[in-house]
Amino acid sequence: MNKALKRPDLGLARSDISQAKPSRAEAEEAVRTLIRWAGDDPDREGLIGTPDRVVRSYEEFFAGYGEEPREILARTFEETDGYDEMVVLRDIRLESYCEHHMVPIIGKAHVGYLPGHRVVGISKLARIVEVYAKRLQIQEKMTAQIANCIQEVLEPRGVGVVIEAAHQCMTTRGVRKPGVAMVTSRMLGAFRDDPSTRREFLAMIGKNGGTGYA
Repeated sequence: MNKALKRPDLGLARSDISQAKPSRAEAEEAVRTLIRWAGDDPDREGLIGTPDRVVRSYEEFFAGYGEEPREILARTFEETDGYDEMVVLRDIRLESYCEHHMVPIIGKAHVGYLPGHRVVGISKLARIVEVYAKRLQIQEKMTAQIANCIQEVLEPRGVGVVIEAAHQCMTTRGVRKPGVAMVTSRMLGAFRDDPSTRREFLAMIGKNGGTGYA
């Protein structure tokens, strides 16, 4: 793969990211610094292994930076026996991290598309959600990224993405309002232009009525 391959969603080349990435030892030392800043001793028994555990956790939390979502959708199937109705995968659990406070965003995504001349394995739709979720995010951008990627690669007649999530940056700090969920949507093609298609999608994901989603 070309090391200078651009990632439009980040605005950086892979080579730029590689050069800027600190070493694992530097990452662990940064965790030790934060422990000291919080007022504790990183060398005490209960914390001595924490920097390593935190860095390993971050490798999982932000694994999406190591994957190219367009490559995930590259393998498609054209033998559909003429199937041209909506394909919907709903209630895809997602766990992301707010790019402003680096605390969890936990919720679910609903993804639908109207096939053009090909379809993709349904697990790939869940993986696209996962790749974008496993990055520092704001929910609005993540919703648009998922929809735009599906539209760009599959070239369907339309795409709809709805995400519902709770943000711990407002439930555990700041205004402290637990139980609040944020809902975002991105509708492209027929999902945006055809009200009946949009209503069908929203009904399939349990959002009857369909007002407020654009």
